Amino acid sequence: MSVHEKKYTNRLIHEKSPYLLQHAHNPVDWFPWGPEAFQKAKREGKPVFVSIGYS
Repeated sequence: MSVHEKKYTNRLIHEKSPYLLQHAHNPVDWFPWGPEAFQKAKREGKPVFVSIGYS
């Protein structure tokens, strides 16, 4: 299935990490680690959920 056939694509599609790319089509508005995520959370008064991977 190509990127164009996916129902949802989030920001992780632009990352290089295989782990992050696995989640690029999750119906979650994931952000890679960086200031944009923290600025949005602060602006909206929301917590930040951090996923550190799994084994």
